[in-house]
Amino acid sequence: MASTGGADGEPEFQIAPMIDVLLVLLIFFMSIATTAVSRYDPGIQIPVAPDANKKEDSEGELVFNLAWRPAEEKVIITFEERVVTPDDVIPALAAHKKADPKVRVLVRADNETPVRHVNDVINAAAKAGIVDVTFATVAR
Repeated sequence: MASTGGADGEPEFQIAPMIDVLLVLLIFFMSIATTAVSRYDPGIQIPVAPDANKKEDSEGELVFNLAWRPAEEKVIITFEERVVTPDDVIPALAAHKKADPKVRVLVRADNETPVRHVNDVINAAAKAGIVDVTFATVAR
């Protein structure tokens, strides 16, 4: 009969299953981290607000990134990693609202973005029935 223990009959620690579990956890956390980070465009210069409050959670948050291109005098709006126009996303916003009544919109706009483009996103959210709109700022 084959012995599974050490010299004194004690079981040996199996390292291979432990490595398998650690690799699965590593892949899981890497996939979650890239999904969460990809919602936020790092190239956007968020406006400074000295009295800004830190948000408590980002659950149920639909993120709009508004990147202002001054040379072209146009804004590039991204939602769910796609370039969109505010009118195109109204059905998607309405579907999110139907699935989760507590859903809210987060607007991340460059500090130089003209307010009319921010208003377009707010109006699209309102047409979809979403009344909770927040703005990303940084406290410095």
